[in-house]
Amino acid sequence: MLINPVARRLVADADDALGYSLVDRYREAEGDYSEYAQVAFLVNCLALAVWAHDRFDPEPELCVGPSFGGKTAAAHTGVLDFADAVRLTAGWARLLESWFAENHQDVVTHSFTRVPRPELDRVLAELDERGEWYELSCQVDEDFHMVSLRAPVLDWLGKRLRSVGGLPLYTMRPPMHASVFAPLRERAEKELFAPLTFHDPRIPVVADQDGTLLTTGEQVRTMLLDGFVRPVRWPVVVDALRRHGVGRLYVAGPDSLFGRVPVTTRNFDVVAVDPRAALRPVRRSLAA
Repeated sequence: MLINPVARRLVADADDALGYSLVDRYREAEGDYSEYAQVAFLVNCLALAVWAHDRFDPEPELCVGPSFGGKTAAAHTGVLDFADAVRLTAGWARLLESWFAENHQDVVTHSFTRVPRPELDRVLAELDERGEWYELSCQVDEDFHMVSLRAPVLDWLGKRLRSVGGLPLYTMRPPMHASVFAPLRERAEKELFAPLTFHDPRIPVVADQDGTLLTTGEQVRTMLLDGFVRPVRWPVVVDALRRHGVGRLYVAGPDSLFGRVPVTTRNFDVVAVDPRAALRPVRRSLAA
């Protein structure tokens, strides 16, 4: 954000939209889901997408932004003006913080891998028998899931997953992608989305919930709001991309998840467009 010319320009525009220095606040912020971290993620992803276009000259036919990347996809495809995307992202983060300070305080979203769906179904059936609430919030790969549930159940879940060969990973606070957050969706629509104008995308956006091709601003708006209450289903998105003839995937932004799991890497030629790649000097051949 301090070196790349595109990122520096976007940071300056973000500062204007926010009324404060993004870099200064981001330096002091803790965690991946603060207001400043989420806006920085947006800025970096957009700057890297521009860098990828200049470096590789791709002609993208579709765009997808799973989970928190949805707002970035909306900005990159022109559904939201950049300033509106920045304000939405900042307001989104503030709303999550205030909402979960008062509601669902004991709910978390836990991720784990190496658990095939049949084994997972047996574990979830045991939660049903215990009378515990849970929802599947994300499927990252065939054996990689995220489940929202009450925090007091985490120890039991971790032990049970390990007993079937699973690997518990990390726990998200705030939680996301569960139907019980419908009141949060309604509040976001009234407070954050109502003032914004959603344009039709310049290229279709693929919905991260079901792989639907979205060609209007209203459809993308609905997808973003549904992110509060509907699970992300990445394998379904992969199937949709393949059906539409996608063979190469440019993953613009810091990524340790969707672009790296086997369901992605075995189906696409994946080009990681991350900050390290963008800062690496380009070797040019010398003329004879």
